[in-house]
Amino acid sequence: MSAWVLFGTVFLACMVEAVEALTIILAAGTGRHWGSAVQGTLASVVALAATVAALGPAVDRVPLGTLRLVVGTLLLIFGLQWLRKAVLRAAGLKALHDEDAAYAKELAAARAAATGGRWAVRDWYAFTLSFKGVFLEGLEVVFIVLTFGASQHDLPMAVLGATAAVLAVAGLGLAVRAPLARVPENTMKFAVGTMLTSFGVFWSAEGAGVHWPGSDAALLVLVPAVAVLGLGCVPLLRTAPREELAR
Repeated sequence: MSAWVLFGTVFLACMVEAVEALTIILAAGTGRHWGSAVQGTLASVVALAATVAALGPAVDRVPLGTLRLVVGTLLLIFGLQWLRKAVLRAAGLKALHDEDAAYAKELAAARAAATGGRWAVRDWYAFTLSFKGVFLEGLEVVFIVLTFGASQHDLPMAVLGATAAVLAVAGLGLAVRAPLARVPENTMKFAVGTMLTSFGVFWSAEGAGVHWPGSDAALLVLVPAVAVLGLGCVPLLRTAPREELAR
């Protein structure tokens, strides 16, 4: 895999997580206190950076074959979950994720919560809301960075892709001071699910001893094949009787 393909895959996957984290930060800042929300966000970023720094070298010591088998299996499970949800939403069997609705819900909860601060934090609720939101979404970013970076022995490029995604979403969010509801999130999740599933199949098979024809070039066939399979499921699910789907 070229460095730029690695960068693009990590960038797209991490952008989805960053959009969801941004919604929580905006609710904490708008509904409570911006300074405390920023403090919580920065504290979470430091915790996540420490996680990457601690786990990165350890992952690099694992034999490549074993690493790709484990990473590939995890990516396959993770990617299929994203792909399944995206297909169900496209088929109308699952509600689309609404960032405006999620923002309104978080904002209402923030405004209803009790006030009060601790230590140097003026509003503890805004701090903890931002910290937990960024940390939980960030753990998925860490997973993506470590799995792709370690498997390709290019952790710096994976970190660069994730950093660029977070900065891009943060810049847009601060510019508009509103959730990025116009981002085609389901389309992005379908694309990311397709990529994660494809790489999961590719790496888990390699880790199990399979030699792909054309080596990395096999991904040029595997990725479109997974995408076509996913897209093909959409009309089938739309036309299938609801009674059969409920079984």
